[in-house]
This record gives sequence, structure tokens and C-alpha cells, in this order.
Amino acid sequence: MNLDLTVSTADLAGGASALVRLVPGKLIDPVLSGLLLEADGGGVTLAANDRERAAKLARAAVVHTEGRVLVPAKPLADTLRALELPEVRLVVEGSHLAIRAPGARYALPLLDVDVHPGAAAPPAAVGTVDGELFSSALSTVASAASRDEALPMFTGVRIRSEDDRLVMLATDRYQMAVATLAWRPAGPVDALVPAGLLTEIAKQVGGQVTLHADRDRFGLAWARSVATTSVLDGSFLHESKISVSDVDTRVQVPADALAGAVRRVGLYTDARGVMIVEVGDGEIRLRGADSRIGEAEESVKASVDGGRTPQAYQSRFLSDALRAFAGRTVLMEIQPGMRATVFSSVEEDALGLRYVVMPMLPPKH
Repeated sequence: MNLDLTVSTADLAGGASALVRLVPGKLIDPVLSGLLLEADGGGVTLAANDRERAAKLARAAVVHTEGRVLVPAKPLADTLRALELPEVRLVVEGSHLAIRAPGARYALPLLDVDVHPGAAAPPAAVGTVDGELFSSALSTVASAASRDEALPMFTGVRIRSEDDRLVMLATDRYQMAVATLAWRPAGPVDALVPAGLLTEIAKQVGGQVTLHADRDRFGLAWARSVATTSVLDGSFLHESKISVSDVDTRVQVPADALAGAVRRVGLYTDARGVMIVEVGDGEIRLRGADSRIGEAEESVKASVDGGRTPQAYQSRFLSDALRAFAGRTVLMEIQPGMRATVFSSVEEDALGLRYVVMPMLPPKH
């Protein structure tokens, strides 16, 4: 095995760290926790594949000797991130890949590159979307997915096409986020994609993003990067499952002002973090109380239309919903009883974002 190249430390560190987050690897299999480096005339390609997820990134480099090696991913990323140098040299020395810098040498063991699955090619392309809008939608929608791996069907984001619109949806059963944005289709897509992977991808995508999909896999390609994953079964996840036909109260309120009040009153809620939301004449009032901490009440000016439906919500769900509309005026559509409340933007929204929050049983006093 040979490889010898000089590369920007920051570029390579960023790529290696991104791959560690995109493909965490299999701790029980060192090969599947490895990072594959391939150097040729076009620069260096970094890839990871644990047979469920795969990702590949390309970086510019001066290649002295072309080659292909596999090394432990996390130690490589950690070492590069710790170096305060403009560039480093990577060169194979015997059974190790040496990271050389003035006055220093770090050597990582070479793993068996021949048994690594390599960088899997993505499925067929099904369309393209604006990277900035897609990233914003991913960041918001993925936050509503469950983090409980015992319920894998709720840990993903369902991405499906409806002609020239792309719909993205996630829920943990207590909150739901739905975004609808324009895209340029080349075929249909309907996949439940792990939210954790999409959250990491949202931090990296830019420009034009190409979506790839088949029955079993989903992929995204942007710039000189591509990530693919096995999909979950999420065909049952649909926004129509949430009934919004009984709205009797509509409230328009600055999202930031209400979010601040939720944050402060939330300090005085019970162990479940539940607060009472009451709608009055020209205001929305929040109340929280706990026998051990004390009590709090705060009002925010609002435009109110309809009845007066008090509801109880978990404060973190309210905070998540309002964060999605930061800097804008939010419309709250409240239903009586234990029916969902829908948050949307009063202003025009390129994401067509709707955030649904289920009420909770009120605190017992």
C-alpha cells in the first residue's frame, strides 16, 4: 500500500470530522469504523461505509504518490483537528499512515482496505432542490423526530414528492413538523430517512442538492460530497392523520416575544414541564407553578380571533415550535379538548412550514 500527499489541515480535518458524524461506524468491527483515503490526480477522496450508511467527500490535495489506505476514522479526525498548522503531509510508512508536520509525527495503523465495502454509489437521481432551503427545512423538521431508538419509525423524516413540491415530515407522537418546498423532480420519492443523519447533512449542504432514491436506499449529493443510507418504513406517517377541523381560537403573536415568555415561565413548571396557555382580549397568558419552586405568570400582546380555549402544553414543545418561526409573526390555531394546535407563519413562507403540538393534561394542584 502506498500513499503520499500534502493537504490543507483545515480542509482534511473538516472532511474527516464530517464523515465521523455522518457514519459513526461499527465499534465491534474496526474495518467498518475506518476511514478510506484514495489519492489520485484529482486530489484526495475520503469515504466511510458501515453497510447501513455511507458517505464520500472530496478535497483538494497535492498528491505525490497515488494510493488507497484505510485508517481508524476518529483518531485521524481528532489528530487533524488538534493541529494548528496550515497544511500536513500524509504518507504510508510500513504498516502505518504517518501524519507529518514540522517537529511532529503521528502514526495510525493501517487497516485491511481490501475487506472494506468502499464508497457505495448512490441510487438513481430523482430530482434537485435548492440547498439553502433544503438545509433550513431539514434543520427544523428533523428536530421534531423522536430520539428513542426503541421506536425507530418515529426517529426518521419522511421525504416524499407531490409533483413539483417536496414534503418533509417528522413526529415523535407529541409534536409534528411539516415543510413543503419547491423542487425539480426527475422521478418520485417517498422515503423515511434517519433524522440524525439529516441533521448532520443540514450543516453541510449548499448550492444545488440532488436527491437519490430507490426502494431500499436514499441519498443526497452536493458539491463534491454524497451520503447514502438504508431507509426505514414510514409510509404511515402523514400530516392528514392530525385533525385540524375544530379550530375555535386563532392567535397571531410575535414568535420571539412568546418564545421568551415560554422560556421564563418554563422555569416554574412541574416535573413534566407543563404550563397553562390562556387566551384573553388582545393577549396570550402563560402560567406555570410547582410547589417546590414557586409560580410564574406572563402575558404577551396578541391579535385574537374566536373563542377562549385554555390549553396545557409541555414547554419544550412550545419552544421547539416557536424557534422554527424566529423573527416572524406566528399564527396559532387552537382546538378545544385534547386536539392538536397548529403553528404557521403569518408572513409568506418558502418552506410552507407547519408545526403541530399536542396538548397535555393540565398540572394537578
